[in-house]
Amino acid sequence: MNIVQNIENIKKQLSDNNINLKIIAVSKTFELFQIQPLIDHGHLIFGENKVQETKFKWAKLLERNNDLEIHLIGGLQTNKAKDAVQLFKFIHSVDRKKLVDALKIAEERLNFKRKYFLQVNTGQELQKFGVAPEEVENLFKYAKSKLNIIGLMCIPPKNEDSKVHFKILSNLAKKLKLSELSMGMSHDFVEAGLSGATYVRIGSKIFGERS
Repeated sequence: MNIVQNIENIKKQLSDNNINLKIIAVSKTFELFQIQPLIDHGHLIFGENKVQETKFKWAKLLERNNDLEIHLIGGLQTNKAKDAVQLFKFIHSVDRKKLVDALKIAEERLNFKRKYFLQVNTGQELQKFGVAPEEVENLFKYAKSKLNIIGLMCIPPKNEDSKVHFKILSNLAKKLKLSELSMGMSHDFVEAGLSGATYVRIGSKIFGERS
């Protein structure tokens, strides 16, 4: 599988629809030797789900290449906040006050400033991370003086029309005057772009299915 050709095909699909956004190549579970061709091609934005895996896989490379931009797109436990702030330039999964406080403390200890998305559980699914849509404004008011909150993120339910959830997220972002939207994956990235996404998180369409 030619992952460089795959990402170029995705860029073409986006440009054919006049969509301008950033592609997060979701590299979770893939090893560095599988990812390296994309880095060599000049793609520097990657998404990971787990702090420990990221530390093991990326730490040495991050020391050598400050242009790499690793995004945390999975749920985050408060006890991993310090490691997360050390590794990730962007964290997409802020969903509770306790986590906001832990990230703020980590930033102060490490003297780092990172960029954050509030994760919204637009489908109100019990098993998913994310703040309920009606609670987003409260969390934002609490978090905005502590962290650099730049936008909102969602993962729509599997068997529902993604566009409905993209609309919910977009409306919330407008209300809060947030400019960044992290939404859309391999199966719905064009719809996400047409709905105002500024970041899409694409894994299998670039790297193939995970074994």
